Formats: sequence, C-alpha cells, structure tokens
Amino acid sequence: MANQIHKNNINAVFVLGIVCVTLLIQKSGATDFAIGGSKGWCIPDSSVHYNQWAERNRFQIGDSIVFHYPPGQDSVLLVTQDDYTNCNTDSPTAKKYTDGHTVFKFNQSGPFYFISGKKDKCQKNEKVVVIVLAERSRNAKPPSSSNSKDMIPSPAPSDEASPPPPPSGTTEINPTPAPEGETPPPPPNAASSVFMSFIGSVGAFAASSTLLLL
Repeated sequence: MANQIHKNNINAVFVLGIVCVTLLIQKSGATDFAIGGSKGWCIPDSSVHYNQWAERNRFQIGDSIVFHYPPGQDSVLLVTQDDYTNCNTDSPTAKKYTDGHTVFKFNQSGPFYFISGKKDKCQKNEKVVVIVLAERSRNAKPPSSSNSKDMIPSPAPSDEASPPPPPSGTTEINPTPAPEGETPPPPPNAASSVFMSFIGSVGAFAASSTLLLL
C-alpha cells in the first residue's frame, strides 16, 4: 500500500514538472510590447507615430501590447475598423480599459484596432493598428533549387561548329538498296549441303576408279 502511494506521488510530481516546463517555454517565447516607450499611451508628437512603430515590430500569437497612461485621464478601447477610422468610442468590442496599465494579450492572428477612449485624443492620432501574424516557423527555409523536379535541359549553343564537308573530288559512297519486289535467294539449308557433299564424294570416287581401271 505504501509503495503504491509512493508511486502515485512520483507520477504527480512528474506531471506537475512537465506542466511547469511547458508554461515556462510558452512564457519565454512571448514578448510584451510597450507602446509609446517611456512616453506611454498619449497624443503622439512629431517624433512618434504609433502605426509606424507597430509596423516595425513582429507581433505573434501569445505576445502582448502594454498601454501606460494616467488612470482616470485616459483609456484604451478595442474597436472595429470602421470605429477606428471614425474614432467612434461608443461601441468597443471589449470592455473599456481605464486602469492606467493595460496589458492586452493576442490570442489569435489578424488586425487589432485600438483607440483612446477620449474622442478628441483619438482624433489627434492616439490610436494604433496591430497586425498579429499567423503561427508559423520563424526559421523556415525555402526549398533548395537542387531538389527541384522541373529541370529544363540547356539548349545546344547556336555557334556550335558543324561537321566539315567532304574533301573535293571524293564521292560519298552509299549502299544501293535492293530493288523493290526482288528478294535475295535464301541460303541453302543443312540438308542441301549434305546432299551436295555426298554427290561430290561419289563423283570423286567414280573418277578415281576409272583411272585405276585404265
């Protein structure tokens, strides 16, 4: 009984350790982006342009954007594209953030539209569009051209030397084809060869006998 309890405790600690490591990995891979830097979330001056700042950064799923502003004097709204364009503060898609330290975590890819809760400040460009990239490998490499299957052979050079013409005074000899309708006689078969050899031998023997009788 004691051994079983001990095994269960070990398994529980092992599972808890895996969960903690997974959370640490996810946390270490995420980035918090503080908009406005040391100035925070405010009406931008000539040296600050929030959309240019957003375009210079790469926002991934799991990252967060951080808004620093005086609580009670400003706020942050997440709105639609139309409300962003028109600075409409009446119908945000999420709650109105007024705590002075708003951290918004991106849980999906796509565009996110943020404006100031103060309409006059939004009209003075206190707003930003953040594009969150879809999940993908940051170290992906394009396929090597050496592995391409669409290999096209190179054409022969146009200035390649042609074979020299035959010397003057010589005639190129080509075999004359046999006339149509004529077929060459078939070669003698083995039986005909044996018969002819036998006749020749008999003729030679008769000639020899004739000479002896004489």
